[in-house]
Parts: sequence; structure tokens; C-alpha cells
Amino acid sequence: MDPRAQEGDGAPAAPPRPAASASPVVEITGATVRFGAETVLDGVDFRLLQGEVHSLMGENGAGKSTLIKALTGVLPLDEGTIRVAGEETRFASPAAAIAAGIGTVYQEIDLLPNLTVAENICLGREPRRFGALDWRTMNRRAAEALQVLGLDIDPQSVLGTHSLAVQQLVAIARATSIDVRVLVLDEPTSSLDLDEVAELFRVMRELTERGVAILFVSHFLDQVYEVSDRITVLRGGRLVGEYVPAELLRVGLVEKMLGRTSEELTVIDRPDSPAGAAVPVLDATGLTRAAVGRGIAEADVHVAEGEVLGLAGLLGSGRTELARALTGVDRLDTGSLSVGGRPAELTSPRRGIALGVVYSSENRRTEGIIGGLSVQDNITLALQAERGIVHRLGNARRRELAQSWIEALDIRPADPDRLAGTLSGGNQQKVLLARLLALSPRVLVLDEPTRGIDVGAKVEIQRLVGELADNGLSVVFISAELDEVLRVSHRIAVLRAGRIVDTIPAEQLTPDALLALVVQPEDAS
Repeated sequence: MDPRAQEGDGAPAAPPRPAASASPVVEITGATVRFGAETVLDGVDFRLLQGEVHSLMGENGAGKSTLIKALTGVLPLDEGTIRVAGEETRFASPAAAIAAGIGTVYQEIDLLPNLTVAENICLGREPRRFGALDWRTMNRRAAEALQVLGLDIDPQSVLGTHSLAVQQLVAIARATSIDVRVLVLDEPTSSLDLDEVAELFRVMRELTERGVAILFVSHFLDQVYEVSDRITVLRGGRLVGEYVPAELLRVGLVEKMLGRTSEELTVIDRPDSPAGAAVPVLDATGLTRAAVGRGIAEADVHVAEGEVLGLAGLLGSGRTELARALTGVDRLDTGSLSVGGRPAELTSPRRGIALGVVYSSENRRTEGIIGGLSVQDNITLALQAERGIVHRLGNARRRELAQSWIEALDIRPADPDRLAGTLSGGNQQKVLLARLLALSPRVLVLDEPTRGIDVGAKVEIQRLVGELADNGLSVVFISAELDEVLRVSHRIAVLRAGRIVDTIPAEQLTPDALLALVVQPEDAS
């Protein structure tokens, strides 16, 4: 029997796959990388076979990103060797890795939305004729790259007019438009819904059937087990082992990633409902904002003191749009809102902060963490902005604040001077939460706070949300993972097509029941 079937999680079985070649297309031996006195990758061995999907697993900070950067020419190895097709090589730059047939698609799409699909696919290697861009050849090459993957996308359409899923597929088409041997996919499904994930997996199968080796990084265990031929686990910068998915229970995988037994892993219990408040801390009625493609319509939101309200819906259902409207990021067309029983008009995020309503964006990179600033500067940034340039926080006070939040949220490493961009995704999320909590808010709106972070960090964030609610903070919680919404919420508002169709106590729902509500047609009664 397949060990995965013993866990009863209903995940689909992996489709039949062609046998991978026994000869590694990439073999890394003794990979070691140091940042000053800190060793972030310590003697790691890794191999990637032709025509396989190989998942790289580990907590944030385990060394996954460092290993990928070494493989793709972003970072040099201090010790160790990389062999491609049996030949030892050192990549001096990402361009050298690309020339060797190693393509990479990152979680945050790094294409240019204002250019066409064809321009993005050919970016940096545009065909020219008599010194000018050869548009006909460019469009033809892009069409061929899309056709190879079975993608029906107009090469002349502007990239930014497409969904994130289509943009992700265009990024893959760009990476495979060269003679690619290896494709690195770093969290490619974090912003995709179920149908879009299925399309991505179809493209991945097309590539492996052509002999491309895929290095797959994801924190969604069901997806890892669905597509992977082998799994390599890192922990603390060291190799834990290489495994065949059918021979490793999922709970065993989590234990190897975290270095703890299943009995030691803390389970997040659904919180008890807070005592009813006479007046909701956040009370919104008839919120409407028209938008092209997405918006919200006649939304009513009521959040009591110490309550966690979950927002559940598919991508495009209006979850993020509602969060942004509640916090003043986007202006409303109609509707009324009160905070603490007093009418309020949230015309900007600054006004929201002044009223105690703060927002953590789903896009950590562009609307959250400033990677080039220190952890201390990131934590104190919003508080200093609220005080204004005249009333500056003293250095001692900034240090005290940063260190207190580093300790309270267990931010690692515990170095206030460390550049925030060098932290793992889970620790970056904690820094962002510290910045918001330093403002002493009344309402915290969290949009996908656990996206792209590992199981251990995810549990820590979920536990923190519960503790904040126990201390009287009102929380609006958004996640594409419905079991997570159920786990942390007191009540859940279900959105479809920009409307809240129902609000239900979490204790009355199961994951399957919530899924059924979320995926119902828009006109379902």
C-alpha cells in the first residue's frame, strides 16, 4: 500500500511518470556557503536526474534558497563542487548558469508587466534586423515557446493584462525558450488557485517528458507528494536525507524538516469565541468599490474585540480588495464604517493607522519588508512615520523597541542590524508583524500572512494570531488554505464575486463544508 494513503488526507495520487535517468544532470558535492562567521550551507550533497521532479524541502532558513542561488550562479560556493552533465563547473553569474541550461522561475514574478508576452519571453535576447528590433521574429519565437508547452496565450498581448497564473506560465516559457536542462521552480503555486495549479502541473509533466529536470520548492505538502519523484530535506544548512515520496509519510517529512517528533509539534486548537461585545470594534456596512475585473459589492463586516474573522474565497473573490478597503489602502465608492463605535472615514492607510486599523499586505516584497534596511529600521519604520520627521525616535528607544519585538516574536537571527532581506520568509513576516504591532493597533488585517513560509513558521504565526486575539486585538485573517482559516478563526465570511454570501461560526464548519461554500457558482442560492 502507498504510505500516503494511510494518512487519509484525500490528496490525489501522483500520475504515472516516465522513469528518470540514473545519470545526474546536476550533482552538487560538499556545498558550503558562509556569510562572515555564519555557515548557512554546510557540506550539502544534492543530485538532480534528467526527467524528474525533485522537491527541496526544509524550514525557512534551512538553506534551500542558498543552495538554489549557488546552483543558479547568484552565490559562489566557499567549498564544494557543482557538476553539470558530469563536468565540474563554477558559475560566475546567473548568465553563466543560463548558458549551461539552468533556468529559474521565482515565487515573485520578475517579468515586466508593461511589455508584451513576446517581449518578456525574449527579454535580453531580442532578435534584431539591420540594428532594429525584429518584431515578427520575436513574436514567432514567443509563439513557438508557448506552443511547446501547450499554452494558448497571445504573444502580442500585454503581460500585465493577464492573471498571475498566466504570468507564471509565461515566466516558465521564457525560462524554457533556451536549451534548458534544469528548471528551478521556487514556490510557483503560492498565488494560484486549484485549476491554475493543475495547469502548471500539466506544463511540468510536458517538460519532464522532454527530459527536463525540475527542482521544485513548495510549502504545500500535498503538491509535493503529487508531483515529486524524490525529496531532499535540509535542516539548519545541512543535508538530512534524500527520500522517495511513497516511502515517507507526510508526518515523517515534517518531523525531518523540523527536527522534532510529531508529539512535540504543537497543534493549534481552534480558539474559543470571545465574549460578545455590545459594539463591534470594526463595523462596516454596504462597502462597495467598483474595479475592472475585481471589486467588492455591498459587503458587511463586523469584528468584535478579541475576535478573529476569517475571509475565505477563491482567487478573485474579493478577499484582498475587501482587506484593502477596510484599511484605507483603496477608497470606497459607497458604504459606512465605524471604529470603536465612532463613524470613521478611512481615506488613506495613514488615516487607518491613526484609528488603529493596520494592514499586512499579501505581497511582502513590494508592499511590506524593505530588504535593504535593517531589522531594526523595518520594525520602527511605521512608528517613526506616524510620529513625523520632527519627533524622531532616539537611537536608544529604537534599539529597545526592536530588541523587545525580536524577543517577543522569536525573530531569527536575533540581530537588529541584520538586513531584513537576508532573513527567511517566515522571519520577514514576523518583522512585518512587529512593525504593525509596535503601533498598538485595535484591528489587524492580515492578508496571506503564512504564504511561502514553512510548516514550523506557519504554526508560530497561527499561534501568535491566537495570542493576540486572547489579548483583545481584533484580527481579520485571509488565507487561500481553508483549513488554516478554520484553525485560527472564530467566524468565517465566505466571499464570491466580491460579495459576502454568508458569515458562519467556524465551529459549525468542516474543511469540506467550507470548500463547498467557496466553490459554489456565483448564482447559487
